[in-house]
Amino acid sequence: MSRLGIINTEPALAGSLETAFQGETAGDGEDYNPVFFTNEEDILNFLRYDFPEVVIINFSDPLINIDSILSRIREDSSLLNFSIVGLYHNERDSEDQILEKYKSVNILAMLDNYQIQSHIRRTVQIIEQNYQIIFQREFHQNLLDKTSGSFTSGSFAIDNDIMSIPVYAGMGAMLLFQRGLISQAKKMPLQLALSELIVNAVEHGNCGITYDEKTAAMDKGISVVELVAEKCKDPAIRAKRVEFLWDIGHGSTSFVIRDEGRGFDVRAHLKKISAQDSLSLHGRGIKMASMYAQELRYNDTGNQVTMIVRHDADVEQDVPVGFTRGRILAVKRGDIVLREDEPSDYLYYIISGSYSVYHNLKKVGSLSPQDIFMGEMAFLLNQRRSASVRADGPGKLILLTRRNFVDIIRSYPHYGIFLSKLLARRLVRSNDQNAELLEKISRS
Repeated sequence: MSRLGIINTEPALAGSLETAFQGETAGDGEDYNPVFFTNEEDILNFLRYDFPEVVIINFSDPLINIDSILSRIREDSSLLNFSIVGLYHNERDSEDQILEKYKSVNILAMLDNYQIQSHIRRTVQIIEQNYQIIFQREFHQNLLDKTSGSFTSGSFAIDNDIMSIPVYAGMGAMLLFQRGLISQAKKMPLQLALSELIVNAVEHGNCGITYDEKTAAMDKGISVVELVAEKCKDPAIRAKRVEFLWDIGHGSTSFVIRDEGRGFDVRAHLKKISAQDSLSLHGRGIKMASMYAQELRYNDTGNQVTMIVRHDADVEQDVPVGFTRGRILAVKRGDIVLREDEPSDYLYYIISGSYSVYHNLKKVGSLSPQDIFMGEMAFLLNQRRSASVRADGPGKLILLTRRNFVDIIRSYPHYGIFLSKLLARRLVRSNDQNAELLEKISRS
């Protein structure tokens, strides 16, 4: 059972949250234990000793001194490696003002009082599944000027749930805003533009909903959410995913959104959109993205769009701490990135891609950005590699030498705690897999 910290004193909100996180009513296999904190010291002790991945904060709670709590969190870098889901009452507070005021902490989603029942559980699940992004943010700020990341493959790829798309888009926009690359004024337009492009990928790409089909549905009062849900009754469509990637460079960021549809005639579609009424809901995502982006381009097939966003030159940026940078490696399908029995004097930090692990030429596991590190066991034990690792497709890695890694731990001791938690997770996962294997053997 996952212990979920919630900073809140309001009884009505507490009741809504408890209902939303009841495992037996959700049917998604997740079991949460919401724990409510009202005392400042209890909150800080929870952060110090429970190492939470997600914390829910009611920013509209009049009985909690949010400023004092977050000020103390900012003073202790070891408390920063968790994400915040913010709640607010839209008749009391403004989302934009809250985000501007607390931009130095990891607020990855904001939900108003009307979105709790429909969004909170799914929001927490998405953030937990992609927790490496939270760690990646601080790690990149301290080490690198260029960063990349993605929601691709397996649990990382975006499913066809229209209601969850703003969370993914919000994480993409928040990465730029929290690094000081775009202003507060541009964060929400970027989030909306990314949301619309991802919705397009689900709606027109994965679900194959045509211009005329959407028009007919809208004339009947059928929403896009309902139309997509109807299409997803087909298991083949329901299984399709959207990949969302980003590459933060010098001066601009590239966002790539790729669906599993057959594509479309981009030129003809853009021509039809340009000829329609400005208030039409058709093509809204492309219009919005075109207004915000420095450049918007599609591939020839029409199932991938790249959005280039220029950074704001006048926004103050975080200065990376001045120790040796890790070397970024771009890999392609089939590349061997670690070899069995070789010396383990370095490890990799996984930015993107998926990787297969082999022992004695047999596949024994797989790695992804969710695992964060590659080759850390032999590295920490100063042993030779126990397995080889091969790239399943294109990806990016950061090579960290022993000196790099030790310097990082000395400068940021809480990374050691993070690594311990990561290794414990791996052990639990390995034990679960062994238990499943033994059960299968016993039944055979």
